[in-house]
Amino acid sequence: MSRVPAQPRTAPAQTRPFTVHGEVASPLTLSVADLRERWDEHRADVTFDCATSGPQHHTFHGPLLREVVGLAAPRFDPGKRKLRSRFLLAVSGGDGHRTVLAWAEIDADFGGCPALLATRMDDEDLDTAGAQLVVPTDRCGARYISAVTGIWVGECRVPGGL
Repeated sequence: MSRVPAQPRTAPAQTRPFTVHGEVASPLTLSVADLRERWDEHRADVTFDCATSGPQHHTFHGPLLREVVGLAAPRFDPGKRKLRSRFLLAVSGGDGHRTVLAWAEIDADFGGCPALLATRMDDEDLDTAGAQLVVPTDRCGARYISAVTGIWVGECRVPGGL
């Protein structure tokens, strides 16, 4: 019996990495593989309304958004709640879609929303599609961002110092 030579394995196509930047001490550039390897995986079974296709039911897996962004070290004193509550996250996707979350929404001392940066949707890896922002507490899917390209972190500054 002759042996058939093993076929070379091709690595899955990788998407562009995304960045965590803004008012942070350590900006990050991450891929879906980085998310999978560096943080604990959480699961979210969600149902949300989509304006174009009605109710959607999906299962997502990935790290918590607050843990990933926390590694970039947002420029606030973690011990001062009022300062943390001034910070925003602006998330952008590959299709140009963007959304904003308040740090207080995802902070365990405030809203504690278990928002994810999903690495898998319905048992399909998102390596080629890109990470997806998942906000499981939302009834509407408008803040679900596909193919995340960047997460900007910064303080909300009101004009005129109000």
